[in-house]
Amino acid sequence: MASLNVGNLGEYLREQRRNAQLSLRQLSEAAGVSNPYLSQIERGLRKPSADILQQLAKALRISAETLYVQAGMLDEREREELETRGVILADPSINERQKQVLLQIYESFRKENGLGTEDDASGTAGGSAVTPPSH
Repeated sequence: MASLNVGNLGEYLREQRRNAQLSLRQLSEAAGVSNPYLSQIERGLRKPSADILQQLAKALRISAETLYVQAGMLDEREREELETRGVILADPSINERQKQVLLQIYESFRKENGLGTEDDASGTAGGSAVTPPSH
């Protein structure tokens, strides 16, 4: 797997695209963004929105949160927390009540270890935790 310390978002995207053996044109079509725009992102001339990053992540079959970290929209610890929550919420083998109980237990352990966030004060661990940041 590729290193996450590539320097910047454009370099990271280029590396991921090459690892996926996709041309610039193929990725632009798969992600629904224009070829010139994607080229500008890879060269560091444009900073894409969270929505564009999400489209690129889906086309590359990588975590959108990883791209948010690379773009400076999310820090590494937040990404790990969001991915953990996302895995729990996406598990088809447990029902919604069980998912909520697991998330509450997870939050109680995070708070016990001093890692809880202000959003956790409500005690809810719903779907808003996995929505992309709006920067």
